[in-house]
Amino acid sequence: MRHDRHLDVSIVMPCLNEVLCLEPCIRAAQQALDELERRHGLEGEVVIADNGSTDGSQALALRLGARVVNVTERGYGAALRGGFEASRGRYLVMADADGSYDFREAAPMVEALMQGASVCMGSRFKGEIKPGAMPWKNRYIGNPVLTGILNLIFHTGISDAHCGLRALTRDCYDRLGLTGSGMEFASEMVIKAALRGERMTEVPATLSPDLRDRPPHLRPWRDGWRHLRYLFMLSPFWVFAMPAILGGGIGLGILSASAWALATHREASFFFGNYWTVLAGALVGLSHIALILAIATHLYGVREGYRTPNPLALRLSRWVNLESMVIAGAGFFLAGILVLLAVLFDWQLRGFGPAFSVWPAVAGSLLLTLGAQNALGGFLLSVLGGNEAQFLAHMEPAPSPRAVRGLAGSLHGRVRSRSQPPASARSGVGRRSASRGSSRPPKSPC
Repeated sequence: MRHDRHLDVSIVMPCLNEVLCLEPCIRAAQQALDELERRHGLEGEVVIADNGSTDGSQALALRLGARVVNVTERGYGAALRGGFEASRGRYLVMADADGSYDFREAAPMVEALMQGASVCMGSRFKGEIKPGAMPWKNRYIGNPVLTGILNLIFHTGISDAHCGLRALTRDCYDRLGLTGSGMEFASEMVIKAALRGERMTEVPATLSPDLRDRPPHLRPWRDGWRHLRYLFMLSPFWVFAMPAILGGGIGLGILSASAWALATHREASFFFGNYWTVLAGALVGLSHIALILAIATHLYGVREGYRTPNPLALRLSRWVNLESMVIAGAGFFLAGILVLLAVLFDWQLRGFGPAFSVWPAVAGSLLLTLGAQNALGGFLLSVLGGNEAQFLAHMEPAPSPRAVRGLAGSLHGRVRSRSQPPASARSGVGRRSASRGSSRPPKSPC
């Protein structure tokens, strides 16, 4: 549960047995807070989101003046989410607690947020990568490839999508609704910020060799795959719509060519024979269901609040709804039955002998499939659209518990600020004594 007192900056570090690295990280973070206080009068805290350390990391962090939050759910993303939820700042900074990032570079990131950005990314490629800090396969293959795919799909314009040093506003964090528990959390943050149109910027960052005496928690191939699959999970166009367009176009093209050959009695010498016709029918059926899934995942993203409604979908909302999909599905299904009855009648006329072309049977079966998928897909889209028959016309985010908590906390804070003096004046405790153990007297609430 979030503490009642509100601060300006929270620097959050996920921690799992980092006792050898923790002190320089906390010291550097405190220097960044000192700099922000000197320049802008901001108050802050250092939060250690501990993920079950057994080497004394918690005691060391407390001794150095940081606040420790115990996060039981394991994983990089889970630890950061737990730390963010427990933190008190309106500007949130995150980075690994292994000594690889210089937390003093958090100061310009917070300043970028103060100037209007919602997310500020560090860029190691615009900054400095010290010798031995990043394996060659990560530097020249993994990071460029994953960042390139992310920019191709989501148009983020970020040069280093996997830099661990980054900052975002509390309001942005509440809007994004982040759920990742592993290393994919880093990609999720950038993708959802891009999908929501949040303002993102970059500052140079320095990557140094970490201070651990053991291998890092990162597993390049496993975590690289987790990042890649997350990119596609949040991209219904590339996973569903693009294959649907390509497959549907190819399938309809082959079926149309085969129909022309059958109508002009050239099927015996035509290139696309029966096997191609069967394949084309399967492609069209798969493409149709993929298109429905593309719309379904888009609706889900809008309802979850991390995706904005597609303008084309809004324009189609006048014609595409549950009733129109059910009626169209029934029409396709009825047409399929009629075609298959015609095939059966023709078979009877031939004395139940073999047919040279399977095109009519494929077309009838395809119409049955499309009809059933269309009607069932209409109900699926209505459910995902909030149980609304006009699912494209009512694409609105469902209020998330996190956003509701954030709004309630904001309102509560405003009420308290009007009715009571600031917390520091009531308790006699300022930022430093609350979060970093200094005895310096608090600043005047004026």
